[in-house]
Amino acid sequence: MSNSVGMRVGIGYDAHPLVRERSLIVGGVDIPSGLGSDGHSDGDALIHSIVDALLGAVGLGDIGSYFPSDDNQWKNVESKLFLQHATIKIKKIGWEIENIDSVILLQKPKIAHHIPSIKRGLSKIMNIKESQLSIKATTTDRLGYIGKQQGWAAQAVALVRKI
Repeated sequence: MSNSVGMRVGIGYDAHPLVRERSLIVGGVDIPSGLGSDGHSDGDALIHSIVDALLGAVGLGDIGSYFPSDDNQWKNVESKLFLQHATIKIKKIGWEIENIDSVILLQKPKIAHHIPSIKRGLSKIMNIKESQLSIKATTTDRLGYIGKQQGWAAQAVALVRKI
């Protein structure tokens, strides 16, 4: 098999506990909620999953390779920085984003009405059209740690094209 393949796919997944006294940042947007995402950075599982999908698609590892959670320089950093870094990194080696499909798993609060602003912000960071980014949200019908509001998760699939 040749390395001249023009398209590649990557998948990303991330999950974070929900705790009091933290903000719930989803795709770079602060979502009003009594519970927030506990993480080393801002705990934005959506951005983290997109970063992993992009890096994985081009064989550059994962978010932890570049922004390890045991490195204090990344403590409380906005995850938008990680997405900017990943987007620049894949372009430098000759790839561009074709499209991204993602899903947010969160019992409460409902975030469907926040999705347009999340898409706008993430599209700008990645310098892609909003039509190249799909963001969906679902619950787990009160099942498991997500359903019991102990945590939340996100999954993303990225398709990239050789420039």
